[in-house]
Amino acid sequence: MANVVVVGAQWGDEGKGKIVDTISESFDAVARYQGGNNAGHTVVVGTEKVVLHLVPSGILRKGKTCILGNGVVVDLPGLTHELTQLRRLAVDPEGHLFIGKNAHLVLPYHKILDAERERNTARPIGTTGRGIGPAYSDKAARVGIRLGDLLDPALFRERLCANLAEKQAHAPKESALHTLDPATICDEQIAHFTEVQSYLVDASRVLNAMIDEGKNILFEGAQGTLLDVDLGTYPYVTSSSATAGGACTGTGVGPSRIHGVLGVTKAYTTRVGEGPFPTELKDRTGDELRRRGEEFGATTGRPRRCGWIDTISLRYAIRVNGMATLALTKLDVLDAFPVLKICRGYRLRGHMSEEFPNETDVLHQCQPVYDEIEGWQESTVGCQSIGDLPQKCRAFLDRLEAMLGCDISIISTGAEREQTILLPTPSMKQWGLV
Repeated sequence: MANVVVVGAQWGDEGKGKIVDTISESFDAVARYQGGNNAGHTVVVGTEKVVLHLVPSGILRKGKTCILGNGVVVDLPGLTHELTQLRRLAVDPEGHLFIGKNAHLVLPYHKILDAERERNTARPIGTTGRGIGPAYSDKAARVGIRLGDLLDPALFRERLCANLAEKQAHAPKESALHTLDPATICDEQIAHFTEVQSYLVDASRVLNAMIDEGKNILFEGAQGTLLDVDLGTYPYVTSSSATAGGACTGTGVGPSRIHGVLGVTKAYTTRVGEGPFPTELKDRTGDELRRRGEEFGATTGRPRRCGWIDTISLRYAIRVNGMATLALTKLDVLDAFPVLKICRGYRLRGHMSEEFPNETDVLHQCQPVYDEIEGWQESTVGCQSIGDLPQKCRAFLDRLEAMLGCDISIISTGAEREQTILLPTPSMKQWGLV
């Protein structure tokens, strides 16, 4: 039996959706523990590209149970849209999807607050505008509204009206908040709620009962380590605990019941939005990485910033998450490059450093120091065994493992499920994945 957390090792968008989809066959359930529909998992099944923002990608595996934990913030219209999309693909969530009744709601006023704060601040974060940050702010301020509150429509209306009135009272007269009608919002939310009400559960009770029965749980995070509200590049972060520790608070499963952490990293680095990015390439190489990797946000469509892989930030992610092993995605994107670079340190104020400073103002000043390695310039697309990879590609992977002090257990060589290499590392054997 193994309960494993899958967590992003960079700034999100590492390809966690494909990794979860690939290994979920070995688990009984997939539990999402934080974030909202600002995250997007893109999974390719056959010729169909599926983008899921809230529902765990494990739902695409027949017979798997999927759970949204209390740490997730839920946009009801977005959720019902995903359920419609799944049914169109002949995926029936009934009996396979459960939603924690203590998960908080993202409401229309959160989206307006998100957009107006971004627009009116001198230091924009680069949010998706989906209202996630303001929803988590209300949660921390103890004025949030939870899904379970909709079970009592009168109580829901009372709380929503009070919240909206308070926000309108503090908003400038030109704010779009003043255009919102509480009665309309209530009616819309209740209508969407009727479509998901049957899925509501005490998520902690369900998950712990499954573990008691000897079932295996895969915990799925959104975003990535460097976007964690406590451990990321603050303030250019998300508003929740995107690291492995969030799996416990976001689901109500204690840490002693989790057996390991699998980190996911690209073979290079990307970032969406504002904030420091030491290895960012603002040249033709960066453009080529973006083109070959199709680096555009699953949620917003925004082009991602691209750069070489950064072992300093990755070692930090390995440490703060307690990652046992790594999954490396998009290896095939590097196929065309004659020379590859791996960041092995930062130059800061004339000195070399091999430590990751998660203070934003310090990280802004860091200049990457690279090791160069010869590229393989052969196709790795679809390779399914380590022996199929070019020798120079294997040398790149060996160098990376040595610099990180962590083995690589999964290698993705394309977007499709089958384009994956699973390696018999100690962690993979312990978790029963090989």
